Amino acid sequence: MEHHESFWANPRTWVGFAFILFVVLFGRKIWAALSKLLDDHAARIRSELEEASRLREDAEQMLRDAQSRRDAALAEAQSLIEGAKAEAERVAAASAQEAEAGSRRREQMALDRIAAAEKAAVDEVRVTAADIATEAARNVIAHGLSADADAGLIDHAITQLPASLAARRAA
Repeated sequence: MEHHESFWANPRTWVGFAFILFVVLFGRKIWAALSKLLDDHAARIRSELEEASRLREDAEQMLRDAQSRRDAALAEAQSLIEGAKAEAERVAAASAQEAEAGSRRREQMALDRIAAAEKAAVDEVRVTAADIATEAARNVIAHGLSADADAGLIDHAITQLPASLAARRAA
């Protein structure tokens, strides 16, 4: 025998009706809650993406700033190096000029000393020659001149005295 149940006696029918009634009564609220939950989750993800985007832009800006500061520091370092090189060249040139000037001064001082020594030697030779000539003249006058020749020499020397004094003053 076949047992055939009626449509209303079947438990599946009542489960189906209960499900439909549950969906009708609570479906909108559940859907609204699920929808709100999903919307909140999507908004949270959107805000996190915006924050990540903002952080990325901040990081890129910081990178650009760091690169510009690095470039500025490199340019400043290069200019400092060039300035130091120029200063070193200037100091080297000034030192070379100063050494050259010192060398010329020492050379001039040596030449002045040589000229002074030559003048002193010439003066000493002149004084010695004058002493010798005076002694020779004294010997010649004392032994070989007569009184008349002696008086003529004295007169001649007296007349030549102003010219001889003037020549010595000029020297």
